[in-house]
Amino acid sequence: MNVEVTLVDVNPKMVAAFRHSFEENPEVTILAGSMLAQDVDAWVTPTNARGSMDGGLDAVIKQALGGQIEARVQAEIKRLHGGLLPVGHATCVATGRPKPRFLISTPTMFGSSEDISDSLNVALACAAAFQVIHMHNARAGGGIASVALPGLGANTGKVPVEICADLMWTGYSLFRRREFESFTEMRAALEEELGPLGAPGPKPKGKVAVPGAAPGTPKPAPAADPDADFDDADDDE
Repeated sequence: MNVEVTLVDVNPKMVAAFRHSFEENPEVTILAGSMLAQDVDAWVTPTNARGSMDGGLDAVIKQALGGQIEARVQAEIKRLHGGLLPVGHATCVATGRPKPRFLISTPTMFGSSEDISDSLNVALACAAAFQVIHMHNARAGGGIASVALPGLGANTGKVPVEICADLMWTGYSLFRRREFESFTEMRAALEEELGPLGAPGPKPKGKVAVPGAAPGTPKPAPAADPDADFDDADDDE
């Protein structure tokens, strides 16, 4: 994965958790601050299944980029998934601006406010964000060379910052080692790392990207529908 990654958050506890989980990844930039200040090709925002940008970082980005960005995200979700974007998938739409050129929306939950602290949705959402970058770059011959991500699900989703950082590390580490053709293939590889994603159990403690992990990991969203065709985000005007 030849993409420069920045992890940024306004919550100092989230930033500290990032630094701990990614301490062996000096190639990742970790910053305390606003997503809006990141001069990168793509911003990642945690969203809901409908792409309703009505709260959290979604709302901040909508205010900064204008209401048309929500319309573009929702149109892409409708085109690819019939209006509901499953956890473990993501969209990439053009912003019409030089920086960021793209907005990546990756759902951590179905609705606009859910407690996902007993799930592995963060790992799925983070991996999906990197997957959509890979798919976009493969089809467009590049275009996204740098990306900024916040703590996914650590605010509205109530995921403890330490667990959030570890699950995001899992998603990031997956893409340092492998590339996938589809979200379905990506999910299958994540299940190889974490065990069956539907298995109930306690929250993970510590880094969880361990092949053959014992059962008893938290349950995430149910498996997504088969992948829809992915078109170049530049075409979404």
